[in-house]
Amino acid sequence: MNEKLKLLEVFDNSYPDRDYTVIHEAPEFTSVCPKTGQPDFATITIEYIPDKLCIELKSLKFYLNSYRNDGIYFENVTNKILDDLVEICKPRYMLVTADFNVRGGIASTVEAEYFKENK
Repeated sequence: MNEKLKLLEVFDNSYPDRDYTVIHEAPEFTSVCPKTGQPDFATITIEYIPDKLCIELKSLKFYLNSYRNDGIYFENVTNKILDDLVEICKPRYMLVTADFNVRGGIASTVEAEYFKENK
């Protein structure tokens, strides 16, 4: 298990037989551009339909804050967050949207999506 994943906690979903959507928004996400070393700021929105587990918010806050000093590209951090959250809570559906502040005159939004396979 990677170090960041250890920060995340979950709790039992009290309504596992119902599809409902949970949306968490973290408007103060920060990471570092690996090319320039300059800080990148974003709003991270996590939208998911839980299955048996839900994401505990305090641990999510600490998890997202752990990227503060990491040199990582927009695309990579968005997909990494999705991968880690899917691994820890195994949702029916999840969408992670990273809306990064304008840098160099360009606004960037990255979306990564997961659908649980029905087996």
